[in-house]
Amino acid sequence: MSDPTTVVDAFMAAICDKDLERAVTFCTDDVTYDNVPIGAVKGHDGIREVLGGFMAGSSQVDWVVHHQVAAGDVVMNERLDRFEMAHGWVEIRVAGLFVLTDGKISVWRDYFDMAMLQSQLGG
Repeated sequence: MSDPTTVVDAFMAAICDKDLERAVTFCTDDVTYDNVPIGAVKGHDGIREVLGGFMAGSSQVDWVVHHQVAAGDVVMNERLDRFEMAHGWVEIRVAGLFVLTDGKISVWRDYFDMAMLQSQLGG
């Protein structure tokens, strides 16, 4: 699997399946995952640390891609990330950037409104 769009789609499908271990296989070992309002982490463990608890607290994950474009090894999308939690769905509008190196995601950067997320989480 080397087409950047196919890799990103497969990565996001693994996230929606709540299969974080499968998801990180689509990333380089030294991947940078940058949730822009929160900050960046490195590597598979960084992704597990940031997403693991959030996904564990969700009964369902659904990332709806509204628009996606690719140029070379860069994929950008506009999406609605949805997490079903005990109190209902948490929905976050996200602009995502994925940079691939040798067929794997080496940079994953998400831009979203932290205040919108916090208001849904009660924070």
